[in-house]
Amino acid sequence: MCVPTQISDIRDAGASTALLTDQYELTMLSAALADGSAFRNCSFEVFARRLPDGRRYGVVAGTERLLDALEQFRFGEPELAIVAKFLDDTTVEWLRNYRFSGDIDGYREGDFYFPGSPILSVRGTFAECVILETLILSILNHDSAIASAAARMVSAAGGRRMIEMGSRRTHEQAAVAASRAAYLAGFDATSNLEAARRHDVPSAGTSAHAFTLLHTTEDGPDEAAAFRGQVAALGVSTTLLVDTYDITEGVKTAVAVAGPELGGVRIDSGDLGVLARQVRQQLDDLGATKTRIVVSGDLDEYAIAALRAEPVDSYGVGTSLVTGSGAPTAGMVYKLVEVDGIAVEKRSTNKASRGGAKKALRVVRPTGTIVEEVIYPAGSPAPVSEADGATELLIPLVREGKVVESAPTLEESRAVLKAGLVSLPWEGLKLSRGDSAVPVRFSGGEHQ
Repeated sequence: MCVPTQISDIRDAGASTALLTDQYELTMLSAALADGSAFRNCSFEVFARRLPDGRRYGVVAGTERLLDALEQFRFGEPELAIVAKFLDDTTVEWLRNYRFSGDIDGYREGDFYFPGSPILSVRGTFAECVILETLILSILNHDSAIASAAARMVSAAGGRRMIEMGSRRTHEQAAVAASRAAYLAGFDATSNLEAARRHDVPSAGTSAHAFTLLHTTEDGPDEAAAFRGQVAALGVSTTLLVDTYDITEGVKTAVAVAGPELGGVRIDSGDLGVLARQVRQQLDDLGATKTRIVVSGDLDEYAIAALRAEPVDSYGVGTSLVTGSGAPTAGMVYKLVEVDGIAVEKRSTNKASRGGAKKALRVVRPTGTIVEEVIYPAGSPAPVSEADGATELLIPLVREGKVVESAPTLEESRAVLKAGLVSLPWEGLKLSRGDSAVPVRFSGGEHQ
């Protein structure tokens, strides 16, 4: 049984999320309050009409962050002072006492989604649900885009260590969320210390070109001095950056300074495959057979896949990860699908929605491979039984405005995705263009 519990996040206590929204959400609220429609019971759903070009699956991410943000969606005096500039007094007073009191169901964070998957169902009055649209979409669209890209990178890496190091390539707060999403998707660590503090993501770091360049005198560069300083401070298990000058000389100097027990060397430029082979051979010849090779520098899932045959021990990924590797948003939308039990739907060209509240099942073969996703009306019997390998995808997240006790943690969500990647049909892990890895069937038999 799901027991409701109040959300609490002492890390950001008192920080309102109420203005992380668009102005028209509140003007529509004002109009609804004025014409008496604000308190009609409604169902909203979040879904993606399609996957980003070239993708075969998406990963739901950001749910835990969303639940934290929901509790902080409160209009205090500073927030009311802003909205009072364009809202009438009645609406301002309504916002003063706003608390979401409805229900939310959703796919588990870390689960897959496909075109049309109703990954979040929000139910309550129109007034209390409509003003959450921007907050919900901004979190889910960003985090799901990053997690989806990261999962492809993790699959391409084939079990090798992955470090997220993209903080300097995105907004400072987006960097924290990206680190969390990458960890959820299977990355092992992040360079971002705020992500380590806020989300308990393991942190890691290597070394900087600036430190090597710092050790320059009137007689020229002194790479050995830089390496000695780093090893003296951090021990021989550290990772030395060997490509500031000549990489062959850098490797030779690194082993001479640290000895054959050197923890690792990092290559950040050049033809990484060719260089990794050369460096591995050189390290082995110098007796540093256990020294790891870390590569970084404009890596994405395709570059990582191309390095699968090379002697690379770990990857550091930055820009491509925090920008969704070409798909910086998941393209999710938040649509009203039911009003007082009446199905409603948008019919705009290329932007149509399916009316009525929905549930979703995933059908799995006895071997564990996913066969299809089935979406059906919430008030109807499930079209596929548990005996036939079907499991419900939507779980309770919020009841009467409070997060249920069983809402998944980041570590639990990480485990969900790890298990899920094993259950995808093999073609779903391919990086080439193709159809969705899993067909989505609506209860009437249509596919989307």
